[in-house]
Amino acid sequence: MTYQCLPEVKKYTTEMAASSEKMLKKPHVGKKRKPPTRYWEEDGKNDGKKQKEGDNNEKTPQKNKKRRKGGGKRGGARGKVISGKSDPFPGSAPVPEEKLKKFKRGEKGELPPRPQYKLRDVVIRSEAASDLAQKQNARYDLMLPEDAGFLEGDEYEDTCTISQDDIADAVDITAGAKYFSLTLSQFGPYRLDYSKTGRHLLLGGRRGHVTCLDWQSKQLMCEMNVMETVNDVKWLHSEALFAVAQKKWLYIYDNKGIELHCIRKFNDVLRMQFLPYHFLLATASATGFLQYLDVSVGKEVVAICTKAGRLDVMAHNPHNAIIHLGHSNGTVTLWTPNQREPLVKMLCHQGGVRSVAVDKTGTYMVTSGMDKKLKVYDIRSYRPLQSYFLPAGASCLSLSQRGLLSAATGDIVQVYRDVWGTPVTKPYMAHRAKGSVWGVHFCPFEDVLGVGHGEGFTSMVVPGAGEPNFDGLDANPYRSAKQRQEWEVKALLEKIQPELIGLDPSQLSQVDHSTWEQRHEDRVQVLGFDPLAKEKFTPRLKTKGRSSSGKVEKRKKQVAHEDQRDVIRQTVEDRMKMDKERKEKEKKEAAAAGQKSALDRFRK
Repeated sequence: MTYQCLPEVKKYTTEMAASSEKMLKKPHVGKKRKPPTRYWEEDGKNDGKKQKEGDNNEKTPQKNKKRRKGGGKRGGARGKVISGKSDPFPGSAPVPEEKLKKFKRGEKGELPPRPQYKLRDVVIRSEAASDLAQKQNARYDLMLPEDAGFLEGDEYEDTCTISQDDIADAVDITAGAKYFSLTLSQFGPYRLDYSKTGRHLLLGGRRGHVTCLDWQSKQLMCEMNVMETVNDVKWLHSEALFAVAQKKWLYIYDNKGIELHCIRKFNDVLRMQFLPYHFLLATASATGFLQYLDVSVGKEVVAICTKAGRLDVMAHNPHNAIIHLGHSNGTVTLWTPNQREPLVKMLCHQGGVRSVAVDKTGTYMVTSGMDKKLKVYDIRSYRPLQSYFLPAGASCLSLSQRGLLSAATGDIVQVYRDVWGTPVTKPYMAHRAKGSVWGVHFCPFEDVLGVGHGEGFTSMVVPGAGEPNFDGLDANPYRSAKQRQEWEVKALLEKIQPELIGLDPSQLSQVDHSTWEQRHEDRVQVLGFDPLAKEKFTPRLKTKGRSSSGKVEKRKKQVAHEDQRDVIRQTVEDRMKMDKERKEKEKKEAAAAGQKSALDRFRK
């Protein structure tokens, strides 16, 4: 049985087959999307429409040039051409000069000479990396989340008359909780120290009471009584260890109160300072010794006899790790573990020095003495900038991260602002403690001033004292135990050696231009022999009868003759030089003999 299709059905099937073949042969191409309109193209949008008709009629005489092989990278024209039009703001945004000065890393040194091309390239790359870091820090400074605090009074009101209770009532609950007092009248007076992160507080009473706590959460870490006099307390590189200068020796404890070390070499210690980037604990004793302890290996680095008597005034420069000591004759000396003599000796007061403080930039030093004067010095030129008279003098000084100065007189604590600029006539803030003040210390990254006195401890709120933004890779107050362990390992790997401590840290980045001969002579003196001297010639073994005894001796004689020629040439040059000097000397003597003298008439 046969079937015949209708003509309409046959026509429809043939059209469908033809269309399917076209679809298989020719792939589907979608519509080309237009690029997004830029904001600088909106003004010229109408002009482009008017010129569109004329552009279509004109024929382009030249075709677009093909990209060269290997030269068609995307980054080549980035920033110059966007969507076919030039960028009105090419390049990166400019950085203000004021921001760049804030993160400046010192002056650039001179480049080494061109023959030392390898060293020259290393110096150029390091300076380029330093400039890039400076610009990035200046850009990211705009995105810092916190601003510094401040205190403003009403019209005709001095800020020094505002009490701590009024400040605590005016601020929020979190900031108001930072003002508190600890009544510890049995074992006072107290010395104190804050950790590098500003999170933990260490207290040491004169009568043996030692305690450490997380002062923000008020959580006690440990508390004990060492049953002897405590002269000073100091945190080490982390909040896990702290040092206590007791009556006889120096002790190291952990944050649980367990005694780890008793260092008998460090006896009669009165003051301590810790250098965090060098892992050095510097101590000043009643016997006049300045000692350095490397806490990473537990060894004494050096013990220096200052020959200045009892050392009970001590501070350190955070910029260059120089130790400042105050003496009873009114002088302040600067010390480094590399030298047995003081680097600088300054006469600051007519009486004994009572306290010394140095700002974090290492530019200014503030001293107070028995002559009831408070002086500000520029350490760069060692000249006084300002001098203030206090009725009772200042027994304790401390400088904050933002340049506020706290001075304790009896039971009164006064805070001054910008003491090295224009002369200050009145304090910024003032507070009366419950007892005689024995120690003051600003808390890092917080607007808090800790005061240790005879009746315990007081935490004051000082707006604008602390740095509002912290570096999470250096000192992170919110780090976990794991982060603290990782930071400790990295800090130990990056530890700076004591030999690198000096007055000018920028000298480490400069190139020593001493000649090769000088360095070679120093090396010969140290080793006792010349490492570059020529060794005895040993002929190389050759094949095909060229290493016979006769030919080996012939080569030895040839080398010996060459060395002998050099010796003879040098000897001849030395003889010629000596002859020349002798002839010049004879000429001078002959010229002097030819001159007539007034005494020649007495000759027979």
